Amino acid sequence: MSEAEWTNRPERSNMLMLRVMTWISLRLGRSAGRVVLYGIALYFLLFSAKSRQASRAYLRRVLGREASWLDMYKQVFSFASTIHDRIYLINQRFDLFNIEIIGRNYLDDLVAEKRGLFLMGAHMGSFEVIQAIGRQETDLNVSIVMHEDNALKINAMLASINPNAVTDIISMGRVDSILKVREKLSQGTVIGMLADRTLGGDVLQPVKFLGDTVHFPTGSFRMAALLRQRVVFMVGLYLGGNRYQINFEPLADFSQVSAAQQGEAVAQAVKDYTQLLEKYCRMAPYNWFNFFDFWQIPSSQSQQQT
Repeated sequence: MSEAEWTNRPERSNMLMLRVMTWISLRLGRSAGRVVLYGIALYFLLFSAKSRQASRAYLRRVLGREASWLDMYKQVFSFASTIHDRIYLINQRFDLFNIEIIGRNYLDDLVAEKRGLFLMGAHMGSFEVIQAIGRQETDLNVSIVMHEDNALKINAMLASINPNAVTDIISMGRVDSILKVREKLSQGTVIGMLADRTLGGDVLQPVKFLGDTVHFPTGSFRMAALLRQRVVFMVGLYLGGNRYQINFEPLADFSQVSAAQQGEAVAQAVKDYTQLLEKYCRMAPYNWFNFFDFWQIPSSQSQQQT
């Protein structure tokens, strides 16, 4: 995989897993479907060599030892479990889950100001369990920023399960993308982004992550800085069974940052983001679902020095 392909490769494997688990969930129910998960997770572990190599590289760093097959299986099983549960969350079956929310008061205070803000997450745990909050409460309006091809696939999947659950998605890569984000923010909307993947043609910043240097994309934070917004870190950890823990933590505030200070402020925000991400990776190591070679060195994409 060349030129930090982990930052921009279409999520083909994720979509395949999503289609398989959607079929199982709709036909078997949650309890019976979870039995099938064991075989599904084993299949993907055995027959996806690149994902397995990436899993081993990550787990070796986060666990501080060589990863066993059982470790890799736990990671894939956690991934399959969150996809399986997504079907029920989309259909608002919140009664099936035990969801703990940490930092909710902090988020509520910011949302109450109706100035808009950015929620920055990662490919970790369940993003759907976080979106479920917005479906439960009409005061919290959330729009998701992602690549257009992924947006089309995800909304098509959502519509096939529950037409009322189609997510408000802003597709990146269009001329008017940032104008749409600005408009949503002016309406007090919360903008959700997964900041560990590039928005395209991105500047990559070298940072320390799990003991090694990793090149993280800066595009999500540069957008937040350009629009002078506050940023909150978010993660919905899968804790096994029917348990989830949603965490919100303050990350950055670009509202008072001048244009001359934006570069430095963005660089610091990326560092703080990776530190928070590392914190939760160590807390719930099998929740990291970036099945790519995260530690390769980009050869030709723009890099920013720390």
